[in-house]
Amino acid sequence: MDLLVVLICLSCLVLLFLWKGSHGKGKLPPGPTPIPIIGNLLQINTANISRSMSMLAKEYGPVFTVYLGMKPTVVLHGYEAVKEALIDRAEEFAGRGVFPVLDRVFQGLGIIFSNGECWKETRRFSLTVLRNMGMGKKTIEDRIQEEAMCLVEELKKTNANPCDPSSLLSYVPCNVICSIIFQNRFEYSDLKFQALVKYFHENLRIVSTPWIQEKYNEKSEFTLDNLIISVWDLFTAGTETTSTTIRYGLLLLLKHPEVAAKVREEIERVVGRNRSPCMQDRSLMPYTDAVVHEIQRFIDLVPVNLPHEVTKNVKFRDYFIPKGTNIMTSLTSVLHDDKEFPNPEKFDLGHFLDANGNFRKSDHFMPFSAGKRVCAGEGLARMELFLTLSHILQQFTLKPLVDPKDIDTAPVVNGLGSVPPFYELCFIPA
Repeated sequence: MDLLVVLICLSCLVLLFLWKGSHGKGKLPPGPTPIPIIGNLLQINTANISRSMSMLAKEYGPVFTVYLGMKPTVVLHGYEAVKEALIDRAEEFAGRGVFPVLDRVFQGLGIIFSNGECWKETRRFSLTVLRNMGMGKKTIEDRIQEEAMCLVEELKKTNANPCDPSSLLSYVPCNVICSIIFQNRFEYSDLKFQALVKYFHENLRIVSTPWIQEKYNEKSEFTLDNLIISVWDLFTAGTETTSTTIRYGLLLLLKHPEVAAKVREEIERVVGRNRSPCMQDRSLMPYTDAVVHEIQRFIDLVPVNLPHEVTKNVKFRDYFIPKGTNIMTSLTSVLHDDKEFPNPEKFDLGHFLDANGNFRKSDHFMPFSAGKRVCAGEGLARMELFLTLSHILQQFTLKPLVDPKDIDTAPVVNGLGSVPPFYELCFIPA
């Protein structure tokens, strides 16, 4: 009986805490009633958070509150709400929200999970260094082309036999990052390089010396720990997301062979077979460009974005959001907006092509997020996706092991990221 009384009292205290958090300094957006301690976790499908958010948005509107445990998170659903926060009021929503599991690893350092001056200085410095090392210039395009050609040679070694391309596809963006940071690439047969690609989440111990002049500055953000985490961020974001997008893209092209055939026709017409595709070709290849964009839109790689945080007390629309509140922005609601993209659940090149076959830009295209926290490597990733897919389809016909109509393109995981199902295919030399 005493235990029951304690539990009842505890529940009442938690409910009072939640109520005060919602009403003490203003009015948080509406949302489902939280349960003591666990909040709304029972009302959210953790295997498909994005779908749960979409269902709640139908009931509570484009701005609502959910409790992930005892802490409120304000969810922004739909293009207008996301744009208003991340672009129109970028500074106020530029904080990085709490991510308990990863916060223990990164300890507030690096580019992705840092905040305040640490984030501003590290991001600014990282972008400057990357640009100085060739990102966004012809030199980095040359490196991507070199890696794409190495990938083609490795795929030829499969002799048109069934293979899982996952590791090989990871080698391309990882080696590009290596060539930027270390001014050196690795052979695909290198066991250390293979281990880096396979285990870099656990094993990344690359940098050996701190930057001198800075090691005696106690207030400097450029510490050895911050440097290591920043390099870790570059490898994580630069390898995992790009290779997964390409892997998912090949699966979609297996499902839609008519699309792959049209891409090959365009490459043959614009590039031919005697030289490698380059970024200058993109303006002459609207269909291929549309395919790359539609792959990114369709797969919705990071459905609910990484958590943001308001940097000060904010009045957003008719609601009050206290400083430090987590913000969840639904990128699914933007990329799958049925007003901008009719039949958003369908892989349709018409989403990025007009009636005359010209490429059509869309403000709703936000696979890299938007605003102050937009992906620092967006330009690099765009080049890698276009050039890698173009090189593959210039040299090979993709052959599935099953009938295309039997290919399932639904992600096997749809939480923080969308992970494609395992598959094998044959690369038939053109």
